[in-house]
Amino acid sequence: MDELFSGFIHALQLIFSLDATLTQIVALSLQVSGIALGISALMGVPFGAWLGLTRRRARGIIIALIYTGMGLPPVVVGLFVYLIFSQSGPFANLNWLFTPNAMIVAQVIIALPLVAGFTMAAVSGVDPELRQQLLALGATSAQATRAILREARTGVFVALAAGFGGIISEVGAVMLVGGNIAGSTRVLTTAIVLETRQGEFGRAMALGLILLAISFVINLGLLSLQGGVIRVKS
Repeated sequence: MDELFSGFIHALQLIFSLDATLTQIVALSLQVSGIALGISALMGVPFGAWLGLTRRRARGIIIALIYTGMGLPPVVVGLFVYLIFSQSGPFANLNWLFTPNAMIVAQVIIALPLVAGFTMAAVSGVDPELRQQLLALGATSAQATRAILREARTGVFVALAAGFGGIISEVGAVMLVGGNIAGSTRVLTTAIVLETRQGEFGRAMALGLILLAISFVINLGLLSLQGGVIRVKS
C-alpha cells in the first residue's frame, strides 16, 4: 500500500515538474500508438464493415483468421516483425529495426484484427433489410455502407477503444522491435519494465499510473465523441 501511495505522489511530481525524460516517453507512446490506431482504423473499419455485410463463401475463413489475430500473442507479432526487418529479412533495406516505424508496424498488426472484428460484429447487428431498403431508394453501395456504419457507430467506437487499449498497454512486441532505447524507442510500457528490473518500484508505479491516466483520458475522449455523434444524429 505504501508503494502505491508513494507511486501516486511520484507520478504527480513527475507530471507537475514537466520531467523532460517523462515528456519524451509519453510523447513517443502517444505518437506510436496514435499512428498505429489511425492506420488500423483506416484499414479495419472499412474491412470490418465489408465483412459484416458480405455473404461470400470465403467469409468464414476470413472471420476465423480475424478471430485468431485478435488472440495473437504480441510477442509472436514482435518476433515476426523483427524477422522481416532484420538484416536477413525481406525489408532489411528499410533499416526500420529498433526504430519507431517498426513499433508502429507491430502495433498495427495487433490492433487491426481488433478493430476489424468489433466493427464486423457491430455491422452484423444492424437490421440486414436496411441496406436493401437504402439501395432500393437509390443510394449507392458506398452510401448504404456509410449509413449502416452510422447505425453501428457505438460498436465502431468500441472497436477503436479496444484497438487503442490493445496497443497502448503492449510491451512484448515493442520491446523486441524497438529495443527500449533511451530517447529513441522507449515508451511507457517498456520504461515500466526497465524501472521494475532496476528496483525503482516507485518510479515504475508512477509510470504505470500515468499510463492508466492517459488511457482513461483517451477513452473518455472517445466516449465524449461518441456521445456527440449520437446527439447530432438523433
